[in-house]
Amino acid sequence: MTSFSYAANPVRVVFGSLDTLGAEADRLGLGRVLLIGRPRHGDRAAAALGPRLAARFEDATMHTPVDVTERALKVAAENDVDGVVAIGGGSATGLAKAIALRTGLPQLIVPTTYAGSELTSVLGETADGRKTTRRTPAVRPETVLYDVGLTRSLPVPVSAASGLNALAHAVEARYAPDANPMTDLLAAEATRLLMDALPRIATDPSDVDARTDALRGAWLAGTCLDAVSMGLHHRLCHHVGGKFGLPHAETHAVLLPYVMAHQGLDDAAEVFELAASLPIPHSLAELGLTEADIEGEPEADLLRAALHGVRPAMPPSLKALTKQVVDSFAGAPDRVRLLLTDLVETLHGYAIRTGLTQDEWEYAIGFLTRAGHITTDTRQEFILLSDTLGVSSVVDVLTNSRTPDTTPSAVLGPFYVDGPPETPQGADLADGLPGTPLSADIRVVDTADAPVADAIVDVWQSNEDGFYDVQLPEVDGPVLRARFRTDAGGRLRFRTIVPSAYPIPADGPVGQLLDAVGRHPYRAPHVHFMIAKPGYRTLITQLFVAGGEYLDSDTVFGVKDGLIVDFSEGRLDFTFRISGSDA
Repeated sequence: MTSFSYAANPVRVVFGSLDTLGAEADRLGLGRVLLIGRPRHGDRAAAALGPRLAARFEDATMHTPVDVTERALKVAAENDVDGVVAIGGGSATGLAKAIALRTGLPQLIVPTTYAGSELTSVLGETADGRKTTRRTPAVRPETVLYDVGLTRSLPVPVSAASGLNALAHAVEARYAPDANPMTDLLAAEATRLLMDALPRIATDPSDVDARTDALRGAWLAGTCLDAVSMGLHHRLCHHVGGKFGLPHAETHAVLLPYVMAHQGLDDAAEVFELAASLPIPHSLAELGLTEADIEGEPEADLLRAALHGVRPAMPPSLKALTKQVVDSFAGAPDRVRLLLTDLVETLHGYAIRTGLTQDEWEYAIGFLTRAGHITTDTRQEFILLSDTLGVSSVVDVLTNSRTPDTTPSAVLGPFYVDGPPETPQGADLADGLPGTPLSADIRVVDTADAPVADAIVDVWQSNEDGFYDVQLPEVDGPVLRARFRTDAGGRLRFRTIVPSAYPIPADGPVGQLLDAVGRHPYRAPHVHFMIAKPGYRTLITQLFVAGGEYLDSDTVFGVKDGLIVDFSEGRLDFTFRISGSDA
């Protein structure tokens, strides 16, 4: 077992409206508040605070210069404040933290960007051109209030840079030496939300759902960063940003994919593509850095690549290709579009995750081609493939789970033949074939146990050697296969033979697959039933011989406990329960 420790973030997080700011201040016992923030959002915050507002400070500055903090501290002291409310981006939050560090005042933060620092115990301050970062619980805010409405007017370039800054928090948590299962989960979800939301915001800045996803992603990403130690990315951004006065979010946005590539993260190419699609700077040179500036700096090669916007060699991102294919389904009906979209995303993801080679792809195409060639009207290799991979049973369970009070369903199998001859009750399906005689007495009822008369019941099974009639060229006409109708009491009687375990056809591609993975091809002994009547849900199922072979290893995963039946003493007595079609 891998040892780890995790301390839950104690910050109170509220997703709601700025109108509740006064109530949140009351919850902290604040009666004389210093409000940090520019008028754009600060005026609304002031109105929400009402008489709790004691003073305002509008000059929060990027990288939290100490001299600005000293000015704000003077305002706080002069007005005898008992708490700090900050509304804005990372600069406002940073100043609130710096004040809290020196005074112990409680903080209530209202972010208007995706900075994420409001969730952390991290503070970076600048003095004499040098940025110093510290971590202490003393700067962690007490409450964070998120209002998605405050982000809707955030310009797209600012949204994009701030969102990539938030993404950097989640990425950093992935390779942190003190990462743990909880931060892994938070980082994965934050990454998913942000990677999906930022392109949507770029397309439609007023998309509330996209803005909500981005804000939630920023919250989770900030929570990640608070729980782990900062790594290479933040060290570089804070160092060069503070030393050269670079814009904070844009520096993070430019450096993030380069650091990811340097760390060998497999989705670095995707982040490069994401950044390239957004209206932000794509090199440190665009931020004003020069070749002379990075001379002698740590990780100079990485910084040089980012300076000139030279993407390192790496496997390409295929996300754009997947999107192009998915977008081609835009005109399809809703259900068709859903099915094809998920199929393509799953197939592309499988190929990428497994590193599918050309030879493997060609073998798979050949496998499917051989399956097509061997398929006939009486031999369905693709159903066999679906059965042996468990897909048929998955679909069966999904279908039957909607009617849990009925007889369990089971897979159709590859040997069903539509339209078997209608046969009178009491007939002998075996027609003289050798085997242990079996007399079947079947009832069909509804979920209220009322008999279902005139239901069509198709029955088919293998012979004692495990073959169906369609596999036996010497057999003339249907054998061990018939269609019956239930009588007025919902009853059905016929004679047959006890089914045997048998191998599915193993002379084709599916048999080769089973051989390759060391699986046997055998099915547990069973009789197939299909029961249909207008107004009722069709039931496709099988009855398995209790005590028969392979019940625990049926090669198509079709056995269910409720379908294992006593066939002893030459009798099969069973009641099928079917439901109405609207059930």
